[in-house]
Amino acid sequence: MQTRAVVLNERPEGMPKSSDFAVIETDLPDPGEGEVQVENLCMSVDPYMRGRMVDRKSYVPPFQIGEVLTGGAIGRVTKSNNPGFAEGDHVTSHYGWREAFTASAEGIEKLGDIVAEPSAYLGAIGMPGMTAYVGLLEVGALKEGETVFVSGAAGAVGSIVGQIAKLKGCRVLGSAGSADKVDLLTNELGFDYAFNYKDGSILGHLREGAPDGLDVYFDNVGADHLQAAIMHMRQFGRIPLCGAIAQYNDTEPRPGPNNLAVAIGLGLTLRGFIVSHFNHMAADFRSDMEGWVTSGQINYKETTFNGIDQAGEAFIGLFTGANTGKMVVNF
Repeated sequence: MQTRAVVLNERPEGMPKSSDFAVIETDLPDPGEGEVQVENLCMSVDPYMRGRMVDRKSYVPPFQIGEVLTGGAIGRVTKSNNPGFAEGDHVTSHYGWREAFTASAEGIEKLGDIVAEPSAYLGAIGMPGMTAYVGLLEVGALKEGETVFVSGAAGAVGSIVGQIAKLKGCRVLGSAGSADKVDLLTNELGFDYAFNYKDGSILGHLREGAPDGLDVYFDNVGADHLQAAIMHMRQFGRIPLCGAIAQYNDTEPRPGPNNLAVAIGLGLTLRGFIVSHFNHMAADFRSDMEGWVTSGQINYKETTFNGIDQAGEAFIGLFTGANTGKMVVNF
């Protein structure tokens, strides 16, 4: 039996292009002892994957040319030769970028009872949601009544960051790349102030939206956003460094913020993190987020592409502003 999957055809130079990816047919064997066969329902594409397409050392190994790509996926068990899994179980795995797979149970986790669409477990109740949760509450050490700025605020992580901050009684500012996304932030997601970063000075917008300064800046963008936020932080402010999507496709090193000396006098904390540093918080996160989603306190958005043939285009869309909320590929 065969299935289809996506391999890295070429290493992207600058902005990824369609020819960097190829769809291939691959074998789908019956499960051996201890193995399960899973049909994927949906898969995730995420900005961090761009770094894995470069042949360099990082916190995760680089993808190899001709290798089937990996990433978050939600699937349903179709055959099981493992007593811990039954046919029909919903599971989460990193066997994305393929329609189906057969593998050992290591790295495959049963979702148990789910309270939302399976795709929500790739977004709000999945890795991006947990990134927002630990980044804001643990790394950012958020306190009630503070002022929070989040860049990339209409994305999978940023949209959840802003809503959690509102639940915690904070004033929330967000930046996005279009008028429609700004409207979403203020009229649907409850942000107090939002702006299109392409219109005018970022620092000018921050001064308008938060005249008394920022306590927390959740950085998904880096570059000019980080520099502007540093200039507008309050004393002892915290900056969780989650991502730098503005720089992921640069072909030459970009100069860093030229105002880092401001952090000294203000006693700022700039702390990078990845979500796997906080796996000990996973149970608390799932309980809280499922409650917030089912009660309507968290409103999650998705942008969907359909079919394995569209996986590369969905990934490219992350860097052109094509997504609102989580980018998902449905099968």
